[in-house]
Amino acid sequence: MEKLFISVDLEGISGVVDWQETELTDKLGDYFKKQMAREVSAACEAAGKSGVKDILVKDAHDTGRSIDPSLLPRNVRIFRSFARSPYSMMAGIDASFEGAGFIGYHSGAGSGGNPLSHTMNSGIFEVLINSIPASEFVLNAFTAASFNVPVYFLSGDKALCESCKTIAPNIKTVAVSEGVGAASISIHPDLALERIRDMVKSALDVDPKKMMIALPDKFDVSVTFKKHDQAYRASFFPGVKQTTANQVKVLYKNWLDVITFIYFTF
Repeated sequence: MEKLFISVDLEGISGVVDWQETELTDKLGDYFKKQMAREVSAACEAAGKSGVKDILVKDAHDTGRSIDPSLLPRNVRIFRSFARSPYSMMAGIDASFEGAGFIGYHSGAGSGGNPLSHTMNSGIFEVLINSIPASEFVLNAFTAASFNVPVYFLSGDKALCESCKTIAPNIKTVAVSEGVGAASISIHPDLALERIRDMVKSALDVDPKKMMIALPDKFDVSVTFKKHDQAYRASFFPGVKQTTANQVKVLYKNWLDVITFIYFTF
């Protein structure tokens, strides 16, 4: 493999358990932002040793400015901030990439797998795509698949690592934490690095055909908002139908239409 895309989030980094720890301007978050950089660096180092020459890292948390670029290997490019496009956490990916991976990801809205479980923002109660609960991993893995880019690896909380098999049965995963109500149990941060390196090395040895995610022919999208006015607002987006006070539904055949709907209504 010559070219690899890695999307990195923070709520699924080892040890993270509170929203305050994820904020860019908070002193408490400094340690976890550094650990975020360490975990993605471990993935990049392993990929480099496996022969990958070009790695693009998308800083995909909050403002897209959480990773200190100087902590990444020299062969890594970093996509900082957000381009204001529907590709969002996957901005920068295209069909030239031979693989994609995800570091620091978390369980989606409606899951108890992470004390910070959510999908895109805290105003969403649940997102279903073809009746499958849609975490940010599901959304972004489908985006990779829309470019015919295989998805090789994922790190994050235990529940997400287990649920991802629904769409990516052969993906390699590392669970760095396990949600317990409003708390979590995490492995040691150095052990997380070791396991991520081993995961990436083993993942990149797999036949790319086994790592391709099958993109559905159609996307039956159901979104339940926490506040009814958000559903009312979303109902004005073309093609969207409000089904209950808090829920809207829409059917698409093109994945770009799905993420465009999400970008403008969430």
